[in-house]
Amino acid sequence: MIRKGRHQMAIAVGQAAPDFTLKDQYDKEVKVSDFRGKKSVVLMFYPLDWSPTCTQEHVCFVNDMKKFESLDAEVLGISVDSTWSHKAYAEKMGIKYSLLADFQPRGAVAEKYGVYLPDKGITGRAIVIVSKDGNVAWMKNYDIPVVPDVSEVASALQQVKTASA
Repeated sequence: MIRKGRHQMAIAVGQAAPDFTLKDQYDKEVKVSDFRGKKSVVLMFYPLDWSPTCTQEHVCFVNDMKKFESLDAEVLGISVDSTWSHKAYAEKMGIKYSLLADFQPRGAVAEKYGVYLPDKGITGRAIVIVSKDGNVAWMKNYDIPVVPDVSEVASALQQVKTASA
């Protein structure tokens, strides 16, 4: 048997999304399974609060939030930053959706999804859509300097919604 070290394989589309509980910027616990049967979830893994690309990415998401709401989806941002950092960042950026602190143990949730970069101590940039039934419906990894295309995510979400309708 080959032992996998800390480098886990990324999860695959169609698999059950690993559940987790993390605190958001208001110190409130958020669980992925809380949305099961209610709405799709867009997990937005990003390296760090305040970095320029992330800031651009969140601006895109903040501006396009209405689009996501109309697609019946909950957006959750996830990075290794603390709840305090998230709170300050959310206030500065006008972010209303949850920013989850994958802080202790560092990157544990990102690792479950195969997007943690242990050598850098940060989360890679990736988007995972979890369908209403709790399965991974779509995922994409991005290079850290690249801002994910919100319209691409929205159209994937539209397909997920249509498929699960």
